[in-house]
Amino acid sequence: MKQAIGYVRVSTGRQANEGVSLDAQQEAIKAWCDRNGYDLVNVFQDAGQTGTKMKNRPGLQNALHEIQKDTVLVFYSLSRLSRSMQDMLRISGMVEKSGGQLVSVTENFDTTTPSGEMVFGMLSLFAQYESKIISERTTNALRHKKAKREVYSNVIPFGFKAVNKKLVEVEQEMKVVKRMIKQRNQGMTLRAIANQLNQQGVATRKGGTWQANTVRKVINNGHAMNMN
Repeated sequence: MKQAIGYVRVSTGRQANEGVSLDAQQEAIKAWCDRNGYDLVNVFQDAGQTGTKMKNRPGLQNALHEIQKDTVLVFYSLSRLSRSMQDMLRISGMVEKSGGQLVSVTENFDTTTPSGEMVFGMLSLFAQYESKIISERTTNALRHKKAKREVYSNVIPFGFKAVNKKLVEVEQEMKVVKRMIKQRNQGMTLRAIANQLNQQGVATRKGGTWQANTVRKVINNGHAMNMN
């Protein structure tokens, strides 16, 4: 019997914990294998991983390692395989080099035919485009929340505290934020600002020392919240 390797992925911790999306993907892959006479020898997964970077997904790496001649890598949809055109082409090249093929259950194509290869390329472009649109929407939503001083992540920015899902200024910290912004506007480097704060014994929220990167984040948050 012909052999297949399955790959499933979800992108958030919540989905990973609930396991619903993973189960649904695996069931669809198994059903495809049963219909088409393939033995599903293994299923690899990446739980709580985004699809933008192939190198950060050990499940996908292991699945690709298992591909041999005439083995198919079956996945639920291209968006589960990758959201990067560059990685799509890399994955396709690795599978082809191993003598295997790619199969998408929901898009109903495989790379064993010229038309399947063409469809793969076109859908890869659409998957990448969709990823960029989602990223842009997320960025805009975060920018909007920051402007309205709403809590936008689990990490509360320096200068604020969370009260009923709103960001409320912490007076002592806010003095430091405004000072940083003023010094930066006057031409001081990020490193110089950090060094001065450390020399004067001004600690970070966790009691540590300031670094240029940390100062940059505080200043950027300050600008986003109209603290100029």
